[in-house]
Amino acid sequence: MSGVPLHYVDVQAFCYATEDEVRVERALRTFLPEEYPIERAENVGFHGDPIVVLSARVENADDVRHVLTRLEELPDLDGVLDELDTRVTEDCELYLYLDKQAALSGGVDLGAGLSVRGKVEAYPAKKEAAIENVRAAFEDH
Repeated sequence: MSGVPLHYVDVQAFCYATEDEVRVERALRTFLPEEYPIERAENVGFHGDPIVVLSARVENADDVRHVLTRLEELPDLDGVLDELDTRVTEDCELYLYLDKQAALSGGVDLGAGLSVRGKVEAYPAKKEAAIENVRAAFEDH
């Protein structure tokens, strides 16, 4: 991947009362550069159960490149590229949802549990331009 087509990437995971926060953080770190700072926010679910939100915003170009390199390992990357029309918003944001369990063991797969949102660089700032920039970046892999 030569260029970095994203201004920033937000990576987020919810840790529910039935989960081990250390393990959820480890799953989140699968996509982050080593020792990257993670923010922690405590929240309460609908039924009063505790939920911890773990998140990180990656802005440095090298760090964004690290996240994208991990995403290139998706087994169905071609399928993701075919779905960019539904994964990129009118605000030029790319959304991916990843399997928390796979990430816990260092793997990368689509699923539930982890969310990745990236602000795509696009000039002009149009959805079509953002889709083409994401496609070009990943097709370099």
